[in-house]
Amino acid sequence: MAVEPLLVGVDFGTSHIKAIAFTPEGQIVAHASAPTPTVYPQPGWAYSDPDAVWSQTVTALRTMTAQLDDPRRVAAVAVASVGEAGTPIDAAGRPTYPMIAWFDTRTKEQAEQLRRRFGADEIFRRSGVSLQPIFTLCKILWLQQHEPEALARTVRWLNAADYLTFRLCGVAASEFSLASRTLMLDIDRLCWNVELVEATGLNPALLPPLLPSGTRLGSVLPDVAAQTGLPTHAIVTTGGHDHVCGAMALGVTQPGAVLDSLGTAEALFLATDRVLKDPEVGHCGYAQGVHVSGGYYILGGLYTSGACIEWFRETIGAGLDYGALAEEGEAVSPGSLGVYFLPHLRTANPGYDDPRSRATFVGLTFDARRGALYRALLEGLAYEARYSLDTLLPYLPDTRIERIVATGGGTRNRLLMRIKASVYNHPLRVVSIDEATALGAAMLAGLGAGIYTDVDTAVQSVCYTVSLVEPEPTAATFYARAYEQVYRELYPSVRNIHHAIGNLLENKE
Repeated sequence: MAVEPLLVGVDFGTSHIKAIAFTPEGQIVAHASAPTPTVYPQPGWAYSDPDAVWSQTVTALRTMTAQLDDPRRVAAVAVASVGEAGTPIDAAGRPTYPMIAWFDTRTKEQAEQLRRRFGADEIFRRSGVSLQPIFTLCKILWLQQHEPEALARTVRWLNAADYLTFRLCGVAASEFSLASRTLMLDIDRLCWNVELVEATGLNPALLPPLLPSGTRLGSVLPDVAAQTGLPTHAIVTTGGHDHVCGAMALGVTQPGAVLDSLGTAEALFLATDRVLKDPEVGHCGYAQGVHVSGGYYILGGLYTSGACIEWFRETIGAGLDYGALAEEGEAVSPGSLGVYFLPHLRTANPGYDDPRSRATFVGLTFDARRGALYRALLEGLAYEARYSLDTLLPYLPDTRIERIVATGGGTRNRLLMRIKASVYNHPLRVVSIDEATALGAAMLAGLGAGIYTDVDTAVQSVCYTVSLVEPEPTAATFYARAYEQVYRELYPSVRNIHHAIGNLLENKE
């Protein structure tokens, strides 16, 4: 009887590096993680020592393979990672500078230089993403201006997943989903934007070859096998961007499919078949890129989703547990006694172009107790997610939403799921799946190893539990009216007030 092969996905995240072995059907067989070693030397700065990152990856892999009955079952490995982070390496493969974290903001001046020289709209037109300091080109330009000796020794810039892949098999390459987060990908031609790179004074040879996700690169190096317990016959493939790998694992690969990923923030991920060129898409905060499954995606969402709920629990809820809050919210009918919430606790979400917006409760009366406010907050989150989709869909006139997949910690809030289904007026497929990002990476490894013949086969092979949350007809009818008549008018009504508040705070004297 043949032994079933295993596929390993490595998830290099902001807080942890995970190594997980899956069956081809998506069942977790072994799991291990190690903290991501990040240093915060001063406000706005964050970096990791690439060798320390590799050491933690080795630790996670070694711990994971020790749990297997036979590590020789591992057929292939791939890495998914955060976007925007990267490592410059020299001709011997040694890092020439620490890995600047994706969220490091030391590069604001470099972003402004690009804006002044090329224009944000032109960069969006070529790359599909709006100009922000976190993107890779800004990081390389910072090195050029502040660490020229390190850049002079650099022969390759590798994105985070690419660096770990390089350490696993010795091949320096990248793929399109992470390249989409660099500002340097020509998203139409699917190649590096050499003209832009050269115009900034950089050598295009710094950028590695671009290959589709799931492309076979080589096998695990002998010394890596000795350190990690992986077999030398295990194939190593290109991986991808963490959000995009997770979307593939959940089957969000074709136009008409939406992934609603609910955590501290909320990501709304739409699979598409084209690149949007209207600069307003970028102005409103939407990001585009190449899907690991082929085709494209566009990403919106809420900067504070679960964070809004936690803020409410800690402040207005006085630390009350979530179950008790849910009971209070359940006792209030749709509409929350006329209370509405604009969930801009951090800033305006994608769909707006207003970093000065603030959160707002409106419609308060003596009747509005904590349960009404809590339900209003959940309804506000649902309205805001619908607004994000509604703002985007006019740019995709022939796209019809056919399936909404919900995942993440926020799906445990059953009241929120029922409200969202009714506000969307569309069934929610709530998926119970652990480690979707690592699973997506493992599926890419399986494609490169020939375990799956194509992406559709891979998606259909993976099994997970799905619960369907249907819209409640009466609630859906009410929410449709409230959304159009009240919620869509809320932000325009308070915009000037929020700007005046900001002006007062900035000019207290």
